[in-house]
Amino acid sequence: MTIWTTRTLLYKLWDKTSQSVTCRNPAAFFVAGGNPRRNGGFMAFFASAITTLQTLVIALGAGLGVWGVVNLLEGYGSDNPGSKSQGMKQLMAGGGIIVIGTTLIPLLSGLF
Repeated sequence: MTIWTTRTLLYKLWDKTSQSVTCRNPAAFFVAGGNPRRNGGFMAFFASAITTLQTLVIALGAGLGVWGVVNLLEGYGSDNPGSKSQGMKQLMAGGGIIVIGTTLIPLLSGLF
C-alpha cells in the first residue's frame, strides 16, 4: 500500500465522519461566549469563587484577631507593654481584614 492509497482511505473516512457531525461554527470551541456553561450559566463559577474568597478572608481576619486577643491578654497578665501593643495591633488588623472581607470582596462580583 502506498502513501497515496493510505491518504485516500483516510480522506474518505474523514469525509464520512465530517458529514455526520454538524458544527455551526468550527471556532466555537475557542470562543468564550459560545454556549452557556452547565448548571448556572456563565457567572456561576465566579460567584462561587468570590464567595469562597470572602469566606477565606473573613477567616484569616478572625484568626488574626484571636491571635491578637491572646497576645493582648498575655501582655496584661505578665505586665509586658510590648506584648500588649503587639496584641492590640493584631486585633485591629484582624478587624480591618474582616471589614475588607465583608464589604470589598462582594464588590468584585461586579467586575466579571
